[in-house]
Amino acid sequence: QVQLVESGGGLVQAGDSVRLSCAASGRTLSNYVMGWFRQAPGKEREFVAGISRGGGTTYYTNPVKGRFTVYRDNAKNTVYLQMNSLKPEDTAVYYCAADLSRTIITSYVQHYDAWGQGTQVTVSS
Repeated sequence: QVQLVESGGGLVQAGDSVRLSCAASGRTLSNYVMGWFRQAPGKEREFVAGISRGGGTTYYTNPVKGRFTVYRDNAKNTVYLQMNSLKPEDTAVYYCAADLSRTIITSYVQHYDAWGQGTQVTVSS
């Protein structure tokens, strides 16, 4: 099984930038489609961004398009989420996840098999 550990969250102000990292161990991350999700208090976990195995294809939910960038460094077995122009509504626990079976990016929580523990991002206004 693959183990995922997120880092990089914290308390920032609106308009700031944050980069989240998701480091993997146990398996080679380049074999998997990776996704970033977030969950705000009282809300369901939602898809934020996904990236193909080679990194050439990415997909974003509309509220973050143009502000967030997902990329991966397979040599470092790490996936990143660069978040710019942060807004208070971006406040959530952010999770990275690996889809161990599919070769295309999907936005469904249930399609992802391995999850990190999450990292809190709080954006103050």
